[in-house]
Amino acid sequence: MSDFDLSPFWRSTVGFDRLFDHLGSSPTFRAQENYPPYDILRTGENTYRISLAVAGFKPSELAITAEQEMLTVEGRKTEKETSGYLYQGISSRSFRRQFNLADHVQVKSASVEDGLLQIELVREIPEAMKPRRIDIASGERSGERRDDKKIGVANAAD
Repeated sequence: MSDFDLSPFWRSTVGFDRLFDHLGSSPTFRAQENYPPYDILRTGENTYRISLAVAGFKPSELAITAEQEMLTVEGRKTEKETSGYLYQGISSRSFRRQFNLADHVQVKSASVEDGLLQIELVREIPEAMKPRRIDIASGERSGERRDDKKIGVANAAD
């Protein structure tokens, strides 16, 4: 079941091309990297938080990049002394985690606290894209009243 037909959606939607391209190009069953573990939380109507478990990483070893609709979080561990360990269970490997962002979602802030990297996101929809009410004209030209037409005709006859 790696292929699915998107044609019913194409018939009834407009402007979702990028979403369908993304769904069509990504394999349905794909081995995903599980490191580092993360949570995505909706904190409000237009706000979100991504939490990544980055125990052992300093803020200087982490990099967050937001470009277009892609958020990339990278961790590069500096070399440390490995001799003397009897058991080393805390991972110190480098990672790169990517998140696809919807249109108009921006990174608001990022912080590291208690071994968690917290990335706050907000969706800021421009005023021009917010719903607005459209007035419907009633058979007359917009901005003109019938009284104005009569006055205009009377003035022309003078």
